[in-house]
Amino acid sequence: MRVLVGITGASGAIYGITVLKLLKECGVETHLIMSDWAKRTIELETGRTPDQVASMASCCYRPGDMAAAVSSGSFRHRGMVIAPCSMKTLAAIACGYSDNLIARAADVVIKEGRKLVLLPRETPFSPVHLENMLKLARIGVTIMPPVPAFYHRPQTVEDLVTQTAGRVLDLLGIDNDLFPRWGDGNPEHSTKKAFDL
Repeated sequence: MRVLVGITGASGAIYGITVLKLLKECGVETHLIMSDWAKRTIELETGRTPDQVASMASCCYRPGDMAAAVSSGSFRHRGMVIAPCSMKTLAAIACGYSDNLIARAADVVIKEGRKLVLLPRETPFSPVHLENMLKLARIGVTIMPPVPAFYHRPQTVEDLVTQTAGRVLDLLGIDNDLFPRWGDGNPEHSTKKAFDL
């Protein structure tokens, strides 16, 4: 099984890193594309180096390598996740403007009818951002802003990030038990208890 992972320069690089880490733990072959600004954001936000992140992937491509395998529809894979997805990348995908490998790979995913999951990271969203998301959602792209959930009673930031990453794996059809699920027989997950302030 193969999955493409794109990490852009938007804040929230930890989402892409966590998805990459969890896919590796699940035995999934990962093909990573980091934008130039993603590399800088990774250093600023996580204390990791781009090389450390690249080493977590099965294969890593330069963002300008338009001849990479992932730029072709003949390269078979389960789908692609872009986490986080900058508004620039979102706009490029929505307009079919494949000026780098992340946008090109996403464009190929759409034309081939495969699964594309975007974690757009900006707040608040402008009407332009929302229109671009709606345009993509209407053609089957999954728009999943990394909005934290609290029904599983997270104790750490890592708990919040892992829950979001686990949901990404769900969307790609990859079974996981990375976070407590609502109604899985846990009495702590009753509506009364979850919302008893």
